[in-house]
Formats: sequence, C-alpha cells, structure tokens
Amino acid sequence: MTNAGSPYPSLFSPIEVGGIKLANRLTMAPLYTGYATPEGRPGPFLLDHYREMGACGLAMVVVESTAVAGAGIGSFRMLRAQDDSFVEGLGRIAAAVKAGCALACCQINHAGRFAFAGEPVAPSAVPVSGSVPRELSTPEIQELVRAYATAAARVKQAGFDMVELHGGTGYLLASFVSPRTNRRDDAYGGSPDRRMRFPLEVLEAVRRAVGGTFPVGYRFLAHEWLPDGLGPDESLRLAAALEKGGAAYLSVTAGTYESFFLPEVMELSKREGYMANLARQVRQAVSIPVIAAGRMATPALAERVLDERQADLIGLARVILADPDWVRKAREGRESELIACRQDCDACMSQVMGGKSVVCASWPAGKRAGVKERLKAEREQPGS
Repeated sequence: MTNAGSPYPSLFSPIEVGGIKLANRLTMAPLYTGYATPEGRPGPFLLDHYREMGACGLAMVVVESTAVAGAGIGSFRMLRAQDDSFVEGLGRIAAAVKAGCALACCQINHAGRFAFAGEPVAPSAVPVSGSVPRELSTPEIQELVRAYATAAARVKQAGFDMVELHGGTGYLLASFVSPRTNRRDDAYGGSPDRRMRFPLEVLEAVRRAVGGTFPVGYRFLAHEWLPDGLGPDESLRLAAALEKGGAAYLSVTAGTYESFFLPEVMELSKREGYMANLARQVRQAVSIPVIAAGRMATPALAERVLDERQADLIGLARVILADPDWVRKAREGRESELIACRQDCDACMSQVMGGKSVVCASWPAGKRAGVKERLKAEREQPGS
C-alpha cells in the first residue's frame, strides 16, 4: 500500500471489492438514524444526511438497516424495501450518496426476535426482553429467503452499487447461527453446519437475484459476548462458508442487544478499536476483504489496523456522525482538529433504544438545536 502524498498512505490507497474499485479504505458502517418517515421512506433530512456522507470523502457509504419484510422492522422509522413501492425512495437515497462520488451500498435486514412490529419470529422460541418470539416453520423460512432476495433486487433496481446482508446484532440471520437462540432439531438447527444453513441460503438467493457481478457483502457477527452464545470458534467457520458462497466482503461486528449493556461489554466498547482483534481473526480465516469497525476514533489508529493487517478496510459509524469532516482532516493531516465521539457518551444508542432520532452529543449546541428543529418541522408537514 503506497500513497506518498498522504500522511496516512494506507488509508488513502485504493482497493477492489467484489470487482468494484474503491478510491480509499474508508467506509461508512451502517448507522440507524431514525430520520425516515414512520412508513419507512426517506424524508428531506435523511436525504441531506446521506448526501453529506457521500460527499465527505468516504469511498463507500453503507446505508442503514432496511427491512426486507413489514414484520421484520427493528425500529420506528426504519427504512424498508419490502415491496416495489419503496424502490423510488431508495433510489433517491442512492442518488444522494453517489452525488458526492462515494459508492452506495444498502444494508438489508429482518429484525427477527427484536422486531418492532407484528409478531416477532425466530429460529426458536427463546425468550427476549420479557416476550417469546414464535418459532418459524420451514415454509416460513423459505419464504423469508425469498424476501431477502426480492429486497436485494429492489436495492439494485434503485441504483445502489452493492447490497449488504445484516448478519449481526442478534437479528434474524445471526439468531440462526447462534447456539443460544437456535435450538431447532431439523435441517436448520443442531450442528454448526445446519445452523449456518439459513444465512447461506439467503446469500445464495440474493446473489442469484442480483446477478453475479453485483457485490453482496455481509455484516458479520464474530462474537455475541455472551457465555452461551456464538464465539469465534464457530463464527470463523461461517466466515469461510460465506466466502465460498460468494460474499464480496465481511464487515465485522460483535455483541447483541442482550450483551451491549453488560457492564464488561460497556467498558470494552469505550476503548478505541475494540473490535479490531476480532477483525484480525476473521481476516486470517478468509481471503476476501474484511472491514474493521468499533470506535475507530483516529486516522492513526485506522492506519495501524491496516498496516498490521488486521483488516483491509475501516468502517466509521459514530465517529463520522460526530465529525463529518473526519476524512478530510485525515487526508490533510489535521488529526488534532477532529471532533471526538466521546468515550463516556452513549447518547445515540440511548436515543435509538428510546425510539428517537439520532442527535449527536458531540455536535455544537447550535447544530443539535437546528437538527431537532428541522426534524420537528419536517414531521409536522402533512403526510409525514
């Protein structure tokens, strides 16, 4: 990796992902904002948000979790791709991102046992948050495979350059792989290989729906951080299987809604680059590009992760929300001017959990007030 004109040559060197050239190694990891309408469509502020992200110097922007089915939405105001009526809105998001010369990727998801609407479903009836999801039948599993595939086809039709399957956070794909949440004794449960069957079938169906030249990435859960949950001993087997199945990249994450708020996990997540070691383990198991995320707070840290071959790309989420000029400052060697995502702050997560739209506590007071006022005005418009 060489880029002699930059203080961070590895960060600003190109890479090919799924046959598409990325201008640098910096991507926006998907980050739920709550800026969409209650019907899951983009409003003006959401479009402006993604227009800013697309123009800030990132090579690729992965648009936040987008539902493949109405009963699979995970949050109020979650984007959707459940039928053809959503293609036009998705197209406006893709165009907003690409107007700034970034590649546009859309993450698709079914929230499973964490679904916000309808009857939550899961591989097994394992209680969560005081309720018990319904166990899926085999025909229902096969119908969900088709739902992912048709949603991915809509993403492609909308003009996105790639699609990403959300296999993290304990959502539906991840819940099938986990020994903690999948207690089935049929073809979709039991052994690690049978627990991997559903996400692998989804990957196959999605690739068939979008065509072999359209890259399909995977948000990859490396560790649940739960004593009886998924760990690297099994997740790395899935990584290898996803590569064999044609995944274009793996974007590494860890934790679920049942582990995020454990004291030891909350303390771990305050550390810069706290998931880089997991990305390193995944990268050693596959040859496709691996994205490392998890409080990649500074360009120096991100450069080191690349130079030490822990990952091939960097995923920025909360840090790029806190400072949309992060990439420009990194390119120009102005690291001392970065607006930090505060280690003692979890405001964005608290807002999401409370069903609110995200307003970053690191923004200047005037910007926070302006965003709140604009969102309020937008939602008071007829039809919002």
